Amino acid sequence: MLPAVNLRPPFNITRTSHIVLTVSDLAKSRDFYVNIAGLVVTEEDSEVCYLRGLAEACHHSLVLVQSKGEICCKRFGLRVFFEEDLDQAYEFFKGQGLPAEWADVAHQGRTLHVEDPSGTKLELCAQMETRPRLYLEHEIQKGAHALMLDHTQLLVPNPAALWAFYSELGFRNSEYIAHGDSLVGAFMYRKGTCLDVAIFGGEGPRLHHFAYTVPEPSHIFKACDLAGNYGYADAVERGPGRHGPGGMLFVYLRDPDGHRIELFNSHYRTIDIEIEPVRWEAASLSTNVHWGLPAPARWYFEASPFEGTPLVAPAQKPNPETLERYTQKLAAQT
Repeated sequence: MLPAVNLRPPFNITRTSHIVLTVSDLAKSRDFYVNIAGLVVTEEDSEVCYLRGLAEACHHSLVLVQSKGEICCKRFGLRVFFEEDLDQAYEFFKGQGLPAEWADVAHQGRTLHVEDPSGTKLELCAQMETRPRLYLEHEIQKGAHALMLDHTQLLVPNPAALWAFYSELGFRNSEYIAHGDSLVGAFMYRKGTCLDVAIFGGEGPRLHHFAYTVPEPSHIFKACDLAGNYGYADAVERGPGRHGPGGMLFVYLRDPDGHRIELFNSHYRTIDIEIEPVRWEAASLSTNVHWGLPAPARWYFEASPFEGTPLVAPAQKPNPETLERYTQKLAAQT
């Protein structure tokens, strides 16, 4: 069912690197990510803000860009290991008939802009400026003390094609959700934990969410408390809860423009070659949570579009067990 993985891919992607978002009010979005998520500002001006987690040495993992137009995800960044991997990636994407062009990006080394077969706008780089890690600078820490960017989730109209594409690039599967013989979603990784990018079916391509690790479970609740204190109570969209796949404690929040961030507390190790992917049955509630309520409908169907990329509907619209449907069932039983 799962596509075969190329364990010697054409170039070496090492991890999820960064996300670039456009926002309608840069100062407001900056304060949301600093005061609630706990990211730190590396550098900023009136047009752009570069943020990173407390345990990150690289210059940025989240870039906020002031926009008067489309609110979107401009790029999903991936790191490669060597400079030569960028040249190999350029040849690979060109050979596949996919867009590939060199870009001049601040604070990064040579950068390659490409698109995957779904139209997801990717940004590959091998180097980035560094700054001191701040995880011991307790006097400056705020919010949920976000440590590092871990993964993203994509919604795409043809997930099977994209699973095969990323498998060819060396991404392995830690877990997957299936319904009979049909694959619903796959959790794919490169860095030796269980996730770098999750791929699910839906109108797209769109960025469903990006996720940061936090030090302790208490920081997940702290993010919720601070969201309430700062006037973002409605931004707490899903959770706190515990995932079935992955087993992590989590909460999802929406920023002032509706971009979705997940904060979670842990991962397990998957680097050993003999570890097999874990299957979850889509009909089971545990594919959503090990405990807690199902997600509201907007969690499944709302997401950030990629800049200038038309949306394509899937052949079959997803039909998940939403919070709304779940409560209707409960009401019908009383």
